[in-house]
Amino acid sequence: MALTDVREGLLMLEDGSVFRGLCAAPGTAFGEVVFNTSMTGYQEILTDPSYRRQIVVMTQPHIGNYGTQREVEESRRPWAEGFIARRFTPRSSSHRNELDLVEYLHERQVPALSGIDTRAVVRRLRDRGAMRGVVSDRLGEVDKLRAELLASPQMVGRALVDEVTVDERRVLEPASDPQRAPHIALYDFGAKESIARHLVARGARVTVLPARTTAAECLALGADGVMLSNGPGDPEPLGSIIDTVRELVESGIPLFGICLGHQLLGLAMGGRTFKMKFGHHGGNQPVQDLDNGQVVITSQNHGFSVDPESLPASVRVSHRNLNDGTVEGLAVSDRPAFSVQFHPEAAPGPHDALGLFDRFLESLPAR
Repeated sequence: MALTDVREGLLMLEDGSVFRGLCAAPGTAFGEVVFNTSMTGYQEILTDPSYRRQIVVMTQPHIGNYGTQREVEESRRPWAEGFIARRFTPRSSSHRNELDLVEYLHERQVPALSGIDTRAVVRRLRDRGAMRGVVSDRLGEVDKLRAELLASPQMVGRALVDEVTVDERRVLEPASDPQRAPHIALYDFGAKESIARHLVARGARVTVLPARTTAAECLALGADGVMLSNGPGDPEPLGSIIDTVRELVESGIPLFGICLGHQLLGLAMGGRTFKMKFGHHGGNQPVQDLDNGQVVITSQNHGFSVDPESLPASVRVSHRNLNDGTVEGLAVSDRPAFSVQFHPEAAPGPHDALGLFDRFLESLPAR
């Protein structure tokens, strides 16, 4: 039997605004409040490690229509600190459903609110920018919650990769002829499972590496190429990882960065990053490939961006966001290294940019 909303809860933002609703799942959580414009894929969003220390507000008013299925999860657990929607569907209509979303949120202990005026929340975040917030069922402790919220850390300067990366290496083998398969070293900065899935589906053998693996340790594997994954937090405090990426680029090994991996490549090449006002979170971001003029609709989840004015002459901007002009891709002119800010693996879609995995694999040396 599906669980139903049973008591009131609130979302409080650091500017003092309070939005009241109903507790779909109880608890209290602090984090940066961001909004996601995807119409589907809520389970993939919840389990994306890039949402570590963030509270997600969905702009689509009905969330939970098709329930949840373990096979679509992007990591071992939900990482979103809290989850907010105008309405959570109490019972799914999909034959694939394993657990209704509200039950899933209870079971996974993700504090969640429904009945919130999500349009008003999103307008405030667009006008004033992403803010720290708290979602809670502690209605009698508003003053205490406000003090705890204002004492909570900002996202700028916050290194979160170590909270989400794997503890040890793991190897994923393709279904056929693993001995002849190209070997990819995948740095896990908070990697979505779909990145490895797409590589393996294309016949690659993938070694997933902890985030602090040194360049020397990585190169000693004898991999044919390196992939830098997505992940949470501010990239600039990740000094030793930036140094590792620089060493990998200088080694000449083919390298492909996604999202945080893209930002790390920009920093490794001497660039800078900056905090965006409210970031890009959703599956409807138009991006233009500056090499051929093609426009693709992309899935994105990031709050930091590479400053194009900070990049050296050896790095060119390869992709641009058509909504705000921000950098969406980089290419190193004298090394086989490139990156994109968006998610070619999608999950949730669209799948317009899946060809980037083929481009990367085709850049590897012949075996």
